[in-house]
Amino acid sequence: MKNILGNYLTVTLFGESHGPCVGATLDGIAPGIRIDTEYLKREMDHRRASGELATSRKEADEVQFVSGVKDGYTEGTPLTVLIMNQNVRSSDYDSVAHLARPSHADYTAEMKYLGYQDVRGGGHFSGRLTAPLVALGAIVKQALEEKGVYIGTHVASVADITDDALPKDNIKEVIEMLNGKDFALLNDAKKEDISKAILDAKAEGDSLGGVLETVVCGLPAGIGEPYFDSLESTLSHGLFSIGGVKGVEFGDGFALTKMKGSEANDPLCMEDGKVVTESNHAGGINGGISNGMPIVFRTAIKPTSSIGKVQKTVDYKTMEEAELQLEGRHDPCIVLRARAMVDAVTALVIADALCARYGYLYLRSEK
Repeated sequence: MKNILGNYLTVTLFGESHGPCVGATLDGIAPGIRIDTEYLKREMDHRRASGELATSRKEADEVQFVSGVKDGYTEGTPLTVLIMNQNVRSSDYDSVAHLARPSHADYTAEMKYLGYQDVRGGGHFSGRLTAPLVALGAIVKQALEEKGVYIGTHVASVADITDDALPKDNIKEVIEMLNGKDFALLNDAKKEDISKAILDAKAEGDSLGGVLETVVCGLPAGIGEPYFDSLESTLSHGLFSIGGVKGVEFGDGFALTKMKGSEANDPLCMEDGKVVTESNHAGGINGGISNGMPIVFRTAIKPTSSIGKVQKTVDYKTMEEAELQLEGRHDPCIVLRARAMVDAVTALVIADALCARYGYLYLRSEK
């Protein structure tokens, strides 16, 4: 069993949706990294449920540092955060304790943990565990920015409603603009259509999915490994750990299959004494290693599995077919909040790759 992400900078997640708390430990972190509480709060707010477009389960998500932080800086020892679960309603799951919710991990968890798992709210498989992940990701994301590496994500689409495409220039300014928004769109005029589509699905007892597009700028060339620990594979490893993620593509991704090599290749040239590419179809990665151009990838997120419609299922204790209609509190679309999880995982993976190249002290702040 493994609940650890990373090689040099590692994250261990623990807790359950309806347990006393959820938390995570960051090991391999350098001493002297500044903890900006306002920055941390902003990132946590991007994940927190609010308004009609999210679950009605509202949690304070106050981050408690129980080790590894002193006087506002990391100590270099394992950094552990706890986030208390306060707004739980475990009784919502009493009537469906042995009914496998379609497209959830209920049945697979039963097979792996032999009936000892916590089924309330999805237990260890709940999106609740992304709260400490976002907290640790925020610490690392801020440290990366102090080194000139910036990460931002926008909602590229929800159902068939699409945002504008990422611009080619001024990427850092675009990232800073997105990170300052609660609703991460390049074209704010799309917010009304997306909101209406989500609320319409919610009224029908249904849900929607979508695509997030992420860009990383400022990462130098030469970061990553060939083959098994390529930058694409380590990023994908982290991204697929986020519940609901069903696809990841880099650069032009599957659209490259419709191009000729002469169209898909990125010609190289010189700009201000640096090697750059004229286009970025590869998404900033060649041979599993960063080439100095912006890293661009898209993450496909399925419609939320918890819906209010009657569905066919199986009682895995009696091994009989059954019907299920879920109650409880669920997001009609997790895409909007998942942006914070994608940024967090991206920061953790990129930081791990930088530590592999430059050593664990690379991220420390300059006092």
